[in-house]
Amino acid sequence: MSPTRITVGGERPYDVVIGAGVLGELPALAGAGAVAQRECQVAVIFPVCLAGIAAEACRALVAAGYRVHAEEIPDGEAAKEIAVAARLWSRLAFHRIGRSDCIVGIGGGAACDLAGFVAATWLRGIRAVLVPTTLLGMVDAAIGGKTAINIPEGKNLVGAFHPPAGVLADLDTLASLPKLEYISGLAEVIKAGFIADPTILELIESDPPAATGPGGPVIELVERAVRVKAAVVAADLREAGPREFLNYGHTLAHAIERVEEFGFRHGEAVSIGMAYAAALGRLSGRLDEATAARHCDVLAAVGLPITYRDGAWPRLRSAMAVDKKTRGSRLRFVVLDGLGRPAILADPAEELLEQAYREVCL
Repeated sequence: MSPTRITVGGERPYDVVIGAGVLGELPALAGAGAVAQRECQVAVIFPVCLAGIAAEACRALVAAGYRVHAEEIPDGEAAKEIAVAARLWSRLAFHRIGRSDCIVGIGGGAACDLAGFVAATWLRGIRAVLVPTTLLGMVDAAIGGKTAINIPEGKNLVGAFHPPAGVLADLDTLASLPKLEYISGLAEVIKAGFIADPTILELIESDPPAATGPGGPVIELVERAVRVKAAVVAADLREAGPREFLNYGHTLAHAIERVEEFGFRHGEAVSIGMAYAAALGRLSGRLDEATAARHCDVLAAVGLPITYRDGAWPRLRSAMAVDKKTRGSRLRFVVLDGLGRPAILADPAEELLEQAYREVCL
């Protein structure tokens, strides 16, 4: 079966290639438009837990004539730290990586964010190819050109817009993904369903157990979620308009991740954040009861959390104050005016925020 190619438009268009065994396309993407491959270097950035996949990628690049440098990083959010980025910059300097060279990022959302950030900041920007190996990475982190690292004050506060040269979503890599990690990634898929493509929700609701593993409707779910993000990104690379809607559920989610010191799965935090945003939309008179209730039904059906611990509101509210959507001291939430109709709720009353949180408390 031929892979699916979805083009992300904009100033620097690129393809997201979705299918089984698409890692073989990596050498062509790494050097397209560059000098001869024998003169081109590639730095492959990957977490140690993916050494096997990284070795396969390196072999393919070496066979194609590239000089390849493998660079390990920590797993998960621990990779998205300035110390890790600084070490990689030093390694790039050691290898004399130049403007005609390429960085390949292999791994989940954190690895893709870090690799993209390092590529964006090295020599003011060099070529990057991303190979997401998690569901969350395939449908969200690797697409759109948003790169970032975390600081103690918040998640993704230091970053740059740097579209990749291409994204390879090899569905074969999902086979070894722990089930909880796969289910976590479903949160971003479900988000795409609520903000733009209700067919995603229908596919999941028709057979929730089938949606919770790499079999079932995974290909269609990935393709639909990618098309949603590609369409939004093509229209708004720098989050000046409709791209902000992709942050549905993320204001509370990022606060949870900060309070948990980034030890909480991103998708699980987004799931709780969407349940909260649905309650906030309903309480503010923007969202109908049935659609608000549908959030909790579909998220719970695949095993995602929809509640968070009681008593955490003061710390969460403080963390939300540094959310990147905040304008001055005014919070901005993405809410729904209906299914597939995202909008902004600006500066909601504190009482409303607390009331919505009480609805998602354990």
